[in-house]
Amino acid sequence: MRPLIRGVHYCGRILRNAFSHYIAESSWAFASHITLSSLMALFPFLIFATTLASFFGTRAYTQTSIRWFLEVLPDALVQPISREIINVLTVPRRGLLTVSAIAAAYFATSGVESLRTALNRAYRVRDRRSFFFCRFQSLFFVLLGTLGLMAISLLLVLAPLIINITQKDFPAIAPYIGTIRFWRYAIAVVILMICLVAAHKWLPAGRRRYIDILPGIVVTFAIWLVASMLFAQYLASFANYSATYAGLASLMVAIIFLYLLAQIFIFGGQINAAIMHLRQPGQK
Repeated sequence: MRPLIRGVHYCGRILRNAFSHYIAESSWAFASHITLSSLMALFPFLIFATTLASFFGTRAYTQTSIRWFLEVLPDALVQPISREIINVLTVPRRGLLTVSAIAAAYFATSGVESLRTALNRAYRVRDRRSFFFCRFQSLFFVLLGTLGLMAISLLLVLAPLIINITQKDFPAIAPYIGTIRFWRYAIAVVILMICLVAAHKWLPAGRRRYIDILPGIVVTFAIWLVASMLFAQYLASFANYSATYAGLASLMVAIIFLYLLAQIFIFGGQINAAIMHLRQPGQK
C-alpha cells in the first residue's frame, strides 16, 4: 500500500510541476502559434510533396497516401479543408527545381519551427543554434515526411493486392479479412509515434534520452485519443458552431480541434520536463 501512495504522490508532483510551468510559459499562446503555423504550412507541404513525387514518378502513389491520411484523421479536422486538399493534389506541376516548389518547401518548415519553439519553452531550454541550422533541420523533416509518404503509398497500394491474391489462394481466411485490414490504423499509430519521438528528440535544444521523452509521448498519444473521441461526441450532441460563426463554422471547428491537439502536445513536453526536473538531486 505504501509504494502505491508514494507513486500517487510522485505523479501529483509531476502534474503540479507541469501545470505550473504550462501556465507560467503561456503555453496556450504557443498552441495558437502552432495551430496557425500548421494551417499555413499544410498546403505548401502538399505542393512540395506532390512536386517531388512527380519528379520521381510516384505522384499517383503519393496522392493515394495523402487521401488515406484524410480517411484516418478525424472528420472535424479534415472536412473543412478536404476539397482544397484534393484541388492541390489534382493540379499538375512539372519540374522539381522550380521557384514555387522551393518556396513551398521553405514555408512548409514554418510548421516545424512552431513545434520547435513550443518544445524549447516546454523543456525550459534556450536554443542557441543558428537560424540556418534550424531551418535546414526543419527542411530535412519536411523532406523526410515527403519520402515517408511515398514509402507508405507503395504499402497502401501493394497491401490490398496481396490481401486479394491471398484470399483467392486461401479462401479460408476470408472471414478474417476485416481484422487483417486493421493495418491502416496500425500504420497511422506507428507513424504518429515516430513523429512524436522525432519531434521531442531532435527539435528542441539540448539532449534527451529516449527514456526521458517516452512518458510525455505516451501521455500525449493517450490524451489525443480521448480528446478526439470526446470532441467528436461534443460536436454530435451539443455544439452548434453555425449559429456563432455562420459560413465559417466548419473552418472554426478545424481550428479549435487543432488548437486542442497543440495544447496537449505542449503539455506532453511539460510532463517530460517535470520528470527530468524532479529526478535532479535535491528535488522533492
